[in-house]
Amino acid sequence: MASQSTLSEQSQYLGFHIAGEEYAIGILRVKEILEYDIVTRVPTTPRSIRGVINLRGSVVPVVDLAVKLGLPESVVTKRSCVVVVEMVLEGERTVMGLLADAVTQVFDLPATEIEPPPPFGTRIRVECLLGMGRAGKKFVLLLDIDRLLSTDDVAAAQTAVDTSSPAQIAGDAATIEALGA
Repeated sequence: MASQSTLSEQSQYLGFHIAGEEYAIGILRVKEILEYDIVTRVPTTPRSIRGVINLRGSVVPVVDLAVKLGLPESVVTKRSCVVVVEMVLEGERTVMGLLADAVTQVFDLPATEIEPPPPFGTRIRVECLLGMGRAGKKFVLLLDIDRLLSTDDVAAAQTAVDTSSPAQIAGDAATIEALGA
């Protein structure tokens, strides 16, 4: 779990829903929020890697957080979105997209309102939580994306990026659009 000093430095979080539960990540990690659009699947990547998107000429892998959390694959709806986050893994700056069912809000959460995660009762591994933020009568699970998205996930995502070019993704999107899908 993150140290108390890390939590005290972070006070704003982006909340989002996955499979009916509210999760949040530190707002300083969020680069942008995109409407869910065309995601190109890449063969041989893990189930948690939904595919890749073309973000202004860069190939960005998209992780289905529901699958990563051990839940069924997310069903894409009108409210589905991709939260583009920046992480540092093994000294490298990495940009990844996180598929969420819906973004809820940006909220302030002082360190005094954050409880340590319980040793049981959550659907995800406790080491992937920074804590549990009190939001009225319920809790919001604060995700540690650096731990949740392991080095293996990033390596698989990088493989997806290396095998997909922005031109190929744009071509795939044009083909799908022409077919009326």
